[in-house]
Amino acid sequence: MPFKPLSGQVALVTGASHWQRNRLAAWRSRSRPPAKKEDVSKTLNLPTLWETAKEVTARRGQGIAVFCDHSDPDELKKLFKRIDKEQNGRLDILVNNAYAAVTLDGTKFYDMDPSIFEKVNNVGLKKHYICSVYGARLVIPRKRGLIVTVSSGGGLGYLFNTAYGVGKAACDRMAANMAHELTKSNVCFVSLWFGLVMTQLINHTLHNQYRAFFAPGETAEFAGKCVAALARDPEKTKKTGMILTSPWLVKKYGLVDVTGKIPTDPVMEAHEEYLKGVNEVRAPS
Repeated sequence: MPFKPLSGQVALVTGASHWQRNRLAAWRSRSRPPAKKEDVSKTLNLPTLWETAKEVTARRGQGIAVFCDHSDPDELKKLFKRIDKEQNGRLDILVNNAYAAVTLDGTKFYDMDPSIFEKVNNVGLKKHYICSVYGARLVIPRKRGLIVTVSSGGGLGYLFNTAYGVGKAACDRMAANMAHELTKSNVCFVSLWFGLVMTQLINHTLHNQYRAFFAPGETAEFAGKCVAALARDPEKTKKTGMILTSPWLVKKYGLVDVTGKIPTDPVMEAHEEYLKGVNEVRAPS
């Protein structure tokens, strides 16, 4: 299948700190789209947003670092206004990937204050919705574009905690419903599940049992390869509204991780038929 180049395209990757989001930005830079990376955290002495921007530029892209408090709707609105102004109204790729409360793994819902639901899903689900609204307003006039919401298998089975799973399930449904409302605009909106990804933040924060669980998984670099391949696909609108998984993308595009391995995820692969059924019901026909 011939792939269109991404040269000159504008991408916004939310939450682009130096873990999975950094890799998402960096891999798209290999096709040279100007990429704005929005950061909300400088915790754990991980490389900063500014270093991420430098890496994008070093990979022959144009990295533009934008510090933005993802929990503040006004800052998000200003971010998209800035893109509108600086890029002449152009946005080609939006990746909703900011998240908070990663360290709350394994805590029972009844052992936490009810406010934890807002903490988990404010920066995630709620702000993904807001970014999708503003992002859609930029991509619709051009009659093309890609919006990706990074979700996970936590929307299918139990993972981390109740609030996390509810939020991820809602992200999947949001992608499907928004895709229905974008069908006449030729804009592709998908929910993307990666396999187990041992990011730097996970390695720093999760309990030992979870670190061991993530160790055999995909590299964070592979996440960027997946989104870049999808963005290049001239037939990506046929996938709009769907839940796509990294194992499925491996088969579709022949992707290989930077380690030289072909990533697999037995859990997601075991549920391929279930996801196929969900996509048939939810996604635009």
